[in-house]
Amino acid sequence: MSTLTYVWRKRQHLLRRAIASYPKRVECNVCGHRARYFNGDAWHSQTICWHCSSDVRHRLLIAALASIDRLSFEQLVRGKVVLHFASEHSIGLLLKQYAQRYLTADLASKRADLRLDISSMPSIESNTFDLVLASDVLEHVPQDIQAMCEVYRVLRPRGYAILTVPQKDNLAETIEDSSIVTPEERERAYGQSDHVRIYGADFSKRLAAAGFLEVTVIDAASFPKELV
Repeated sequence: MSTLTYVWRKRQHLLRRAIASYPKRVECNVCGHRARYFNGDAWHSQTICWHCSSDVRHRLLIAALASIDRLSFEQLVRGKVVLHFASEHSIGLLLKQYAQRYLTADLASKRADLRLDISSMPSIESNTFDLVLASDVLEHVPQDIQAMCEVYRVLRPRGYAILTVPQKDNLAETIEDSSIVTPEERERAYGQSDHVRIYGADFSKRLAAAGFLEVTVIDAASFPKELV
């Protein structure tokens, strides 16, 4: 992208943000920014925070940690050793406030603390982390069951994994086909060119098959209507 194009797009963003500033009808529960409405992208309209770029999955995560006692910051994060794959900056800032030790991991990013493939982590000893977080990561991983098993292995007894994936409405079984390999085919089949499957309602069963004895599904129905 040329510098001129970048500056123009940045000015457009700032103009849209200014127009959306008042009156303040929505508030981001990740960073606290308030606006008339959220920003949007090609996927969803008015869902992205202007300030921290959080979207629905990030605000769902923070709502769970802030509102559900047994899954709260106090229970899952405070004083814990945390591993965060493909870390989102705004989420990381919150986790650091509570964690004893907070590490980021990524297969490609040089900014991460650890260069890790979530489906194969031989450099990480078993029973190392209290919490592993991977938000919308597994749909990019060819061997997702192996990744789930690895996450389970590196967790300490009574540890937790927070895993989110895009799921198709009213789809019972996950759809994946190893013969679908091109970006164009994947976009048609899974909705995005770098996805290797689209998950269905059986996601929790896949986690159970990987060893997780208790899988809790958190969605809008887990909260009071006022909060939703």
